[in-house]
Formats: sequence, C-alpha cells, structure tokens
Amino acid sequence: MKAVIIDDEKRARHLLLQLITAYCPQIQQTLEASDLASGVSVIKEEQPELVFLDIEMPNQSGLDILDYFEEPINFKIIFVTAYNQYAIEAFKISAIDYLLKPIDTLELQSAVLKAQEAIEANNLTQQFEKLRASLQQISINKIALEIPKGIMFASHEDIIYFEADSMYTNVQLKNGKTKTICKPLKHFVAQLEENAMFFKCHRSYLINLKYVDELIKEDGDFLLMNNQKRIPISRSKKEQFITIVKETFL
Repeated sequence: MKAVIIDDEKRARHLLLQLITAYCPQIQQTLEASDLASGVSVIKEEQPELVFLDIEMPNQSGLDILDYFEEPINFKIIFVTAYNQYAIEAFKISAIDYLLKPIDTLELQSAVLKAQEAIEANNLTQQFEKLRASLQQISINKIALEIPKGIMFASHEDIIYFEADSMYTNVQLKNGKTKTICKPLKHFVAQLEENAMFFKCHRSYLINLKYVDELIKEDGDFLLMNNQKRIPISRSKKEQFITIVKETFL
C-alpha cells in the first residue's frame, strides 16, 4: 500500500513514519504533508490507498477533507489526533479507524489491517463491476449457452435457430454443430426479445431471420432455412411474417 501522513507537527509525522516502517510492512511507501491543502495535493497526485490524518491543524481541520473531493474518495482514512472528542465526527465521514496520540503500536497495526481488508474488498468489488460491464457489452452481440462442460459464448450471427426439446433447447449453429442447453426455449425467447433478427415462428422454434431462404406453402406452411432445415410456421405467425416481409421488401 501507499500511504500519506498529513500532520502539521513534523515530530509527530516522523514518529508515525517510524512506527509504520517498524510495524506495518504492508505499507511500502509513505509520503508526508504539513497541512490539509498540501495533503490534498499529494493525494490527488500520488493516489494513495491510505491517509493518516491529523484533525487539529492550523487554518483548517482534517475533518474538512471531503470538501476537496467532488466524487466519492478512493482512499481510506485513519484519523490520528491527541483529542478524543472528535471520534464521532470522524466516523461520520467513514473513517476506517481513530488513533489517539501517543499511538499504541497494536492499535496502529489493527487500524492498518482494517484498512488493508477494506481496500482489498473494494478492489474485488471494482473488478467485479468491470467484469459485469464487459459482459454486458459482450451480451449486445453474443449469448451465453450453458453447455455440459461450461459456458459457450456464441455470436447472434452464428445461430440459425433454437428448437424446443421438452425442458431443453437445441441450438443449431452456422458451423453445422448443435448444442443442447439445459434451459427451455422460453428462456431464449425472453433473452432475445429486443433483438429483431430473432422471430418465434412456432411454439417450438425461435429462428434467426437472416438464415431464412423461403416461405413454402405446401404440406403445411414452413420456412426453409439456408441449411435446408424445414421449420413449421404457425398460422398466426405466418400472417405476421408476411406482413413484416411486405413492409420491408415490397
């Protein structure tokens, strides 16, 4: 971790630095500032994970630190002060801990450990949110298929049709392979509801319109896909299909 000590007393900064060096090995770098304004500048430039902050300093209180940041802060605060009357106010701004001078080494180690755990938890949350955002972006063009050995990400362009098979769904891919998924067809109908390329032509089929070659009216109406698969189309869906074709192509 990288830390910053903000304290107007040079001796106090030096003593805390010595304690950190001796008892807190998880802090690899420690910077210093003698007042709140310069401390804020150091924070914005160096982006530390942890700030040791005195409260009573000339000109401005350490409790005013949040006034310098428009967005939620991305560092943890441990207040270090000789006065215990500020404890409630300190915790109101979500301080990790509150240490009284003279600093007890065990309390310092405990406070730093709390900060480390909070930082690691926050990092995991950020990584999770980044992963979520990435997968949401992928979902615009791909769909996740839960196959027996894991999860397969298939492009919408690679799917010719979905076929209901009781509580399972067979997914026919452009490369000729078929994947059986342990989810009913309605799961994919709901998932692709906003994608205009997919059309539920029959209670057992959800097709990709890109791969329809013909609408054939013989021996019952059906759609001929470009892999030569004949897929039935219900009467109500046929009228809807014809209307859409006329609006689009004729």
